[in-house]
This record gives sequence, C-alpha cells and structure tokens, in this order.
Amino acid sequence: MADWEQAFRALLATRGGALRSYAYLLTGDAASAGDLVQEALTRVFGRHRVGGDIDQLEAYVRRAMLNQYVDSRRRLARWNATRHLLVDPPHHDDDRFAVADEVRRALSTLSPKQRACVVLRYYEDLTVPEIADELGCAEGTVKRHLSDARTKLATQLAITEESTP
Repeated sequence: MADWEQAFRALLATRGGALRSYAYLLTGDAASAGDLVQEALTRVFGRHRVGGDIDQLEAYVRRAMLNQYVDSRRRLARWNATRHLLVDPPHHDDDRFAVADEVRRALSTLSPKQRACVVLRYYEDLTVPEIADELGCAEGTVKRHLSDARTKLATQLAITEESTP
C-alpha cells in the first residue's frame, strides 16, 4: 500500500466525520457537502507529495474545502444573475425543522466570505486573527464580515439585543 493510501485511510478514519460536518456547515446541504469533501480530498491527495501528519492533512483538506466553497458560490452567483429559477421551499410542520430551515435560509443569504467567517468563528471557534490567516485577508475585513453577517442574520431571524448573550 502506498504512503498516500495509508495517510488517506487514517485521515478518513479519524477526521472524516468532522470534515463532513464542516462541509455541511459551509454548504447547508448534505449532497453538496459530500461533493465538497470529495473534491477537496481529490485536490489534496492528487498531488504526489502528501505527508503522513493527520493534523496537517486535515488542515490542507479544510483549506481546499473553504477555497472550493467560496469559488463555487461566486460562480453560482454569476449563474443566478443570468438565469432565474423558481423553487418552492420545503414546508415542515415540526417546529425544530422550521427553525432549522429558517436558519439555513438566513445563512444562504450571506455572501460566501461572510458565511465562511461565521462558520470559522462559531463552528471552528477560531479567533479573528486565525480566521484572517485562514482566509488570507486582514483582521479588519474579518471583523466587517462578521459584523455584517451578524446584523443580517439578526434581522432575518428577528433576534433583538435583549435576546443575545
């Protein structure tokens, strides 16, 4: 078995679930999340020089997922600007599903960078400097994205100042 195969199997065995969860938070869709993970794994393991450090490999895969997500959202935005699609949102009677759908819809209105910042901040629990490093931008840019996203989400989800921690 080649070294990359051992590293690939070890990464999936130890961190595969976390990678799928991360992708799901970025995309908001299980099928798209699976595609995102597969594309990132293909990009990372398609290179001939893959090390065996699981933490480093996971970081590479997460970075590839983040870049792929942001790029795909840009392409999708351009596509949607030229083609209008009408789709009825699913309806659920259960309040938990309704709230989850409402949050997913609110997250989908964020720009790709805003959504990436929100996921990195609140799911990955990264600090602003770490997010800036991950996205390759200034800390002030991250703060602006987080502030804009929080304002937009609060408005859409009808969250008032009194109800925030």
